[in-house]
Amino acid sequence: MPSPDAAPGGTGGPDRALRAVGDRALLVELPDLSEVLSVEAQLRQHPVEGQVDVVAAASTVLVTVENPWQVAALEARLRTIDLSVAAALDDTLVTIEVRYDGEDLADVAARTGLSEEAVVAAHTATPWVAAFGGFAPGFAYLTGGDPRLEVPRRDSPRTAVPAGSVALAGPFSAVYPRESPGGWQLVGRTDAVLWDARRTDPALIRPGNRVRFTVVRELVTVRAPAPAGGAAAPAPEGSTRQTVDDGEGARDVSARRAEAGLTVVTPGLSSTLQDLGRPGLLALGVAEAGALDRAASRQANRLVGNTPGAAVIESVNGGLVLEAGEDQVLAVTGADVGLVIGMPDDQERDAPLCAPFLLGAGEVLRQSPPASGLRTYTAVRGGFAAEEVLGSRSSDSMSGLGPPALTAGMHLPVGQPAPGSAVGDPEELRPARTPEVLRVLPGPRDDWFDDGLARLCGTVWTVTAQSNRIGLRLDGPALVRTRAGELPSEGTVRGALQVPPSGLPVLFLADHPVTGGYPVVGVVLAADLDRAAQLAPGSTVRFLTCGSGSG
Repeated sequence: MPSPDAAPGGTGGPDRALRAVGDRALLVELPDLSEVLSVEAQLRQHPVEGQVDVVAAASTVLVTVENPWQVAALEARLRTIDLSVAAALDDTLVTIEVRYDGEDLADVAARTGLSEEAVVAAHTATPWVAAFGGFAPGFAYLTGGDPRLEVPRRDSPRTAVPAGSVALAGPFSAVYPRESPGGWQLVGRTDAVLWDARRTDPALIRPGNRVRFTVVRELVTVRAPAPAGGAAAPAPEGSTRQTVDDGEGARDVSARRAEAGLTVVTPGLSSTLQDLGRPGLLALGVAEAGALDRAASRQANRLVGNTPGAAVIESVNGGLVLEAGEDQVLAVTGADVGLVIGMPDDQERDAPLCAPFLLGAGEVLRQSPPASGLRTYTAVRGGFAAEEVLGSRSSDSMSGLGPPALTAGMHLPVGQPAPGSAVGDPEELRPARTPEVLRVLPGPRDDWFDDGLARLCGTVWTVTAQSNRIGLRLDGPALVRTRAGELPSEGTVRGALQVPPSGLPVLFLADHPVTGGYPVVGVVLAADLDRAAQLAPGSTVRFLTCGSGSG
């Protein structure tokens, strides 16, 4: 745990302040960007024990470690690191063609007192400089623009900003690499491919690069490349989306079902492949992703004799139907669903939850809607043999990395069991609680609110239907800020409770943005996030404070 003077209020000396971010991370505040880049470079060159991620931002560096007990050594390093060491940067010029027809262009003009033409002229007058990455893969925060273009973020972020959107927020400009949530002001759009996992360097813009925006009347229609792993990259509006072949060509479903492995008959509301994610890539804008309920994912793999990190199917609200091409051993955990196996002779039998069972060749497994919980985890002995992308088989809804979402007729190849592995004994289903209770530590910006943590913990919040793998959106009485103005974008973590100007918290989950500009009032303990994964829309949750983050 962080020491008392690394608590939310933040101390650490006249040239830096340390703030706890949950129980496995620290945020160091620095006087200017050059010192931010210096700290980032030194930590990458000489990491501390257990270091996982280092995320540079406007005036902060977020550092995460594997275990709470490693925070003390991280704190000691951050207090003594030499801020005078300069970081080397690459000043390559990148040119981005933009059609300036953004949804917020008129509003930006009104806020700045400029005409729309003058806004465009100011945005294109001189090159910007990429200070740091984050938020999403390929998203670069650009600085050094005309100060007249400084505008606040939207009061409430959009749930979906189109790919290729060119935007402004505070002193920054940026391009959204793919469709994602966001609160920046949109002034234009481009067809430039900001992120391509197949390139040696996936990001088009790297820290230190100069970026010049130029005006075009029409955008050239492009074919967006598919990232490695088969997931189609979202194409900018007006462009052609590339169709991804699943590798089976045009063969019909009946032929696929005759093959080994499993075939998706019905994916239900939403089903994706997940493992334990991609830790250590936040600086590239790549969130950890992976199973939201990691305990349930590990349990499913344990029951069929897999390693903990084998790929499983994560399904939302039941409804998944699978057919076996040959005999397979499966286990389903997580939400409380019913399992029925249809046999080739039209007979049916029940299958147990949280226990290994045989799905014979030609048999079909059906999941019912859950009696409680939201997400199920289906493991097969040997694991699902999808292609790895950046070291993981997880599908990331924020970045588009990894395998595509499951669709009807999709064939799922199965790997070989580890030699000597054995299936496990039946286990208990984790019981649901109403309301669910999640333990929380004060966030790094708890001091932005009027009794923020007390109000957060004194409310029973309702999960809204706008929730997804990126975050749980909560409804209840709005939290009240005591500070006006904008918070410069800074790194954030899974479990952070970010509060936009609406005052309604968003609990970040596995596919969360890497950086954000809304204050974080609290951070849910990593050990409790598995329970958050099972909160369906309409369910209720309470937060229980567990101190100031001091050890």
